[in-house]
Amino acid sequence: MIVVVVRRLAGLVFVLFGILLLTFVIAHAAPGDPIQTMMGQRHDPAVYRQLRHFYGLDRPWSVQFLDYLGNTLHGNFGYSYHFADTPVTTLLWRYIPTTLQLGVPALVLSALAGVPLGILAAVRRNTAADTLSMGLALVLYSVPTFVMIPILLAINQWAYDRSYPSLPVAGWGTLGQAVLPVLVLAAPNVAYIARLTRTSILGVLGEDYIRTARAKGVPRRLVIYKHALRVALLPIVTFLAPALALLVTSTFVVENLFNIPGVGFGSVVALNTRDYPLVQGFTVVIAGAVVVMNLISDIVYSLLDPRIGART
Repeated sequence: MIVVVVRRLAGLVFVLFGILLLTFVIAHAAPGDPIQTMMGQRHDPAVYRQLRHFYGLDRPWSVQFLDYLGNTLHGNFGYSYHFADTPVTTLLWRYIPTTLQLGVPALVLSALAGVPLGILAAVRRNTAADTLSMGLALVLYSVPTFVMIPILLAINQWAYDRSYPSLPVAGWGTLGQAVLPVLVLAAPNVAYIARLTRTSILGVLGEDYIRTARAKGVPRRLVIYKHALRVALLPIVTFLAPALALLVTSTFVVENLFNIPGVGFGSVVALNTRDYPLVQGFTVVIAGAVVVMNLISDIVYSLLDPRIGART
């Protein structure tokens, strides 16, 4: 296990370096002048040169990248262009907790709903329960987020117009405001996890040790939940860890349509204002989270199935 972790960590160093390099190059090669955008209609050459010097944009790219690399390793992403010289780190800590409060419940709901739905479909294979559950999963997975949101909003408005219980449709800070965004984020993952669970369990149920357990008279429920489910959970665990980080990309649409001040909302603001330090900060944090979650996924996978660690 230690060897596996050390190998993964060594590889992560090169991956993170590549992410930092690509992020820096793309941000600085993007069209437009962020300083002029920040100044707006003002055309004061002295102020322009002063701002370029303050943000280090008057130095060679190689020097800027080395400074950016060193500062990033110390957790310093520089200063925002758009938010009045506020440190990017401060802005990240402002946006990230909101996205986590949105993404973590969505992922937990996905697992709590998707796994039982997949088990039901597997143990009742080729029955009405299997067809209905997998049909529902297919619909949830196929409907895009930007289509599902208007549908839910229309249903919510219909309930509000008729004085039925309804939910807030914008903002953040209360439990009611979180319900619709969490449901929208969870829906595709519920479907994916359900289909993945069904496929995994059906594959495990054909193994020799499962047939042996059945031949010995082990109750069917015990065979499913004690013997089959543990092995069937391996691909689900592999999906869940990076899914938490990748949920951030799904929040871009959800946070902007529901006006939630999270990473997705802040990223759109940063892109529209050419706030490249903030864009770089968001990109590095998201990419780093995906990389770290993949490492955690590999470790958990090895713990659940020691054979994986032995072959790695």
